Amino acid sequence: MNAELEKLLRLKGRENLPNVLLAAAECSPLSKTGGLADVAGALPKSLKALGFDTRVITPYHRCIKDKYAEKVEHMADFYINLGWRREYVGLEKLVLGELIVYLIDNEYYFGDKIYRGGLAEGQQYAYFQRAVLEAIPFLDFLPEVIHCNDWHTAFIPFLIKSQYYDRMQGGLKTVFSIHNIAFQGQFGFDFVADFLGVDSYWYNHFCIEHNGCVNFMKSACVYADKINTVSPSYAEEIKTDRFGEGMQAPLIYRGGDLSGIINGLDIDVFNPETDPDIPFNYSLADLGGKASCKLALIEELGLEIEHDTPIVAMVTRMTSQKGFDIVLEAMDSIVASGAAFVLLGSGDPRYEMAMRECDSRYKGRVCAYIGYSEALSHRIYAGADFLLMPSAFEPCGLSQMIAMRYGTLPIVHEVGGLRDTVHCFNEYTGEGNGFSFEEYSGGMLAEAVRYALECYYDRDKYDRIQYNAMSTDFGFGPSAVEYGKLFVSILDAIEQEFFHDPFDEVCRMPLGALACGQTIKLFCKAPDTAEELFLAVDGEKYPMLPGGIRRFYTEFNRLPAGRSAERHAADFIKRVVRKVLGLRVQN
Repeated sequence: MNAELEKLLRLKGRENLPNVLLAAAECSPLSKTGGLADVAGALPKSLKALGFDTRVITPYHRCIKDKYAEKVEHMADFYINLGWRREYVGLEKLVLGELIVYLIDNEYYFGDKIYRGGLAEGQQYAYFQRAVLEAIPFLDFLPEVIHCNDWHTAFIPFLIKSQYYDRMQGGLKTVFSIHNIAFQGQFGFDFVADFLGVDSYWYNHFCIEHNGCVNFMKSACVYADKINTVSPSYAEEIKTDRFGEGMQAPLIYRGGDLSGIINGLDIDVFNPETDPDIPFNYSLADLGGKASCKLALIEELGLEIEHDTPIVAMVTRMTSQKGFDIVLEAMDSIVASGAAFVLLGSGDPRYEMAMRECDSRYKGRVCAYIGYSEALSHRIYAGADFLLMPSAFEPCGLSQMIAMRYGTLPIVHEVGGLRDTVHCFNEYTGEGNGFSFEEYSGGMLAEAVRYALECYYDRDKYDRIQYNAMSTDFGFGPSAVEYGKLFVSILDAIEQEFFHDPFDEVCRMPLGALACGQTIKLFCKAPDTAEELFLAVDGEKYPMLPGGIRRFYTEFNRLPAGRSAERHAADFIKRVVRKVLGLRVQN
């Protein structure tokens, strides 16, 4: 077990890590529209390596049925009340290697799109959240922590504390992760009262009301035991007026419970050495395949460029958040600088139309693929030279990490998770794994691209940056440890009183009566191994009783207000000696 987790467990008086149920609207490889799915699919596997039993619960979307129906195991079915409605819930189980997924089945709510938009989407995920809580007694494992993600599962902490407090679900602890604060789940109170039976008592500014409506995300910011977002920088940004999207006040209030944990990648999926979706595999030690991937991409997309023409790519949703306003502003400069431009994505019709126009205007040099293909995205990551991510705001971003893993250098706006993961190249020290710009404007974007192309033609610089990028560890391992610490931190401590166990007495040499004047000292090598806690009497060592060791660590770290650490330590040692070892200590 990880040493840090072991210490936290010891302080909680526990021996075992908690079971975790991760609730999310999508989960890769089953269903995916964005980075949330990648996190939901990768984090449980990394947590399992640490010793957590972490499983996912997600809707049984049509895209999952079409691909995995024959592998699904039916566990239970039951009905739930949503106002006057009595709705069917099917509980299915799917095991994909190390990933265990529970699926909530209802054809009416999940028979078509993952996200329907508007009130219909509110109905989808109000149903889902109620079904998740009602499904817990039917699961074949008992979770202690529910990890909720974005607004689609954000109402679960509130429901637990307001409607399930006297049922088995009432003991569940909750962690809420904000992947994108711009989408909050805002609905009229009448809808929430009807669908989820919420009493008007809770409809106030201190609970679930925000700007005249029920806000699912705000409810989680108030009622979740811990809140985290997907990068340290974004955790600070969302407490400001510029990035907070109206949530800054509750987040500032809960600042002590808010943290930022950078996302990671499933390095088995995004691995240029083994990726089946790219035409040629390669590695940091042998990059020959990357040049071949570039030639294959040029041919596949019909680009009319030379093999050494730099390719700048974007793989993204086409929204204002992703920086398309300044991309369009800088497009002429990017093409004029000698680069080719490749886009894979879809979204706002305005940007789709504008990029089609750029494709037509720069035929053979600009390729706008409107739509999405997971396999093509891998081939673009492998074949491009640069990945452009000029986001107006970016909670974390995975594309820049995927690109670096494939040796494609990111050009990013210094914001959120992009600031935490991409460090601008310093030509004097040789440090840095990409390029960045601070001011959000088309001019600064174009300047960043110009500098990146300058380095591209200086192969020593480019090769150095590429080496730095591919050497960076973007696996979920370090992030999983931080999530694990978060899950353990919210568990209730198991109180254990000092006791004198006669059986333990047999296992050590009793001190018996001591003559006056003998010196007794307590030695403790803290906090790594509890076994190294012992008394020394005139040079001889006597181990402390195992039953009191854990309590020692817990109690010793509780410093009463107004008492010095030295006084607290002295009093505590006397109490340990008296209660645990049965000795009387005089001042």
